[in-house]
Amino acid sequence: MTKKQRREAGARRQQQARQRLRPPPPLQARDERSVSCTTFNILAPIYKRMDSENGRESQNRANWFSRNEKIIDRLLGDRSSIICLQEVWLGNDELVNMYEKRLGDANYRLFKLARTNNRGDGLLTAVHRNYFCVLNHRELLFNDFGDRVAQLLHVESAIPFLQNRSSSYVQQQSLIVNTHLVFPHDHSLSIVRLKQVYKILQYIEAYQEEHKLGPMPIILCGDWNGSKRGQVYKFLRSQGFVSSYDTAHQYSDSEEDAHKWVSHRNHRGNICGVDFIWLLNPDKCRKPLKTSWNEAVFGIMKYLLLQVASLPEENAFALLKADSSDDRITYSSFCQALCQLGMVHPDRVNSEEMEDLWSEVDHDGNGAVDYKEFQRCIWSPKCYNQEEEDDTEIDVAEGSIVTFEPNDETFGFTVKEAVLFPPEVEKGMWPENYSLSDHAPLTVVFSPVRMPCSPRTPQHP
Repeated sequence: MTKKQRREAGARRQQQARQRLRPPPPLQARDERSVSCTTFNILAPIYKRMDSENGRESQNRANWFSRNEKIIDRLLGDRSSIICLQEVWLGNDELVNMYEKRLGDANYRLFKLARTNNRGDGLLTAVHRNYFCVLNHRELLFNDFGDRVAQLLHVESAIPFLQNRSSSYVQQQSLIVNTHLVFPHDHSLSIVRLKQVYKILQYIEAYQEEHKLGPMPIILCGDWNGSKRGQVYKFLRSQGFVSSYDTAHQYSDSEEDAHKWVSHRNHRGNICGVDFIWLLNPDKCRKPLKTSWNEAVFGIMKYLLLQVASLPEENAFALLKADSSDDRITYSSFCQALCQLGMVHPDRVNSEEMEDLWSEVDHDGNGAVDYKEFQRCIWSPKCYNQEEEDDTEIDVAEGSIVTFEPNDETFGFTVKEAVLFPPEVEKGMWPENYSLSDHAPLTVVFSPVRMPCSPRTPQHP
């Protein structure tokens, strides 16, 4: 090979490398009414392990600076309407200034929230002013084991999306959440992650009541540190949320579709799908939040009994009834068993919630649970089936959530497109040459649509 040929071959390789790194054209450009949302755990340099023993990227400025410059390049190339980032190194002013300057210059409004107890990292949500106006912003501090936090943004479309019945254009409002749940280092932390999501949904309900908000779509973004097989996924699905990526690709909740895509390679080398953008439209009929919580807690309880403690059904019942002489579970033995399973703690199940769980299993209120009640409420997947409401005859107690007539109309979103990067993760593989993060960015395109309101089952105090 001549010197000229070597130069040409090198130039081709450089061009191919640049093409691989170049962001795709912005998805929402295909429809001017569409909006898009990106969620991305960018791996804080204080957590990124280097090849050297016990070394972290935060010790090498050139490395973390270059990597974060490339992350911002990609974000600006995608030009999402809303960007939700996790593991932003908020403890480093230079890195924070980098994001503030470049995203700010691109007409984004930024909101930052550090984890509690000076963990060093936190959340950053950026809202593009061309697409949304931020009406309100709230910070949710869990103050729990993992020092986790969440951001809630109440936004309104900067330009009208659709016409209402009177043919006038209206600006659509939405609620956006950005969060990063605790990593499940062991089985006992599954209930902590579930409790964090429960707190988020409780906070959203309280915010809606406080501001007397009408029906609007809710979008939850973030690193959920759990897959489609876990109780957090099932909990959100029971509340009417859909995984936008799975919706776009027509994947079901079945075991067969549980591993079609991945978004994370964790520090143990395992690959899994943990990054979600959840959508709840106002036409969804939802069961009471407390009911979904109880079902999810019973699901974790069964998992701990069956998979962790390796107890078959009969032995699990024996553990729960403890030393009861009449072969029934008492409230005292029920509480004792939950303690043994590591489920009782303010960050997990508190005393008030334990009483609610007991009321759910002790249907007849006689103070004891027999084997049949145990099977129906604890060992079976659900102890309550929510039937769809198809009329408006719902009694609403004072102080409960406002319900709406089915012929009331509002606006929601359809999932138009969803993309993970790099492309290999969409096939369940993790490319060795991907270096932006240990997570894949997920971008979803939403299209506004007019839809009827669905009455919500009242949430009684």
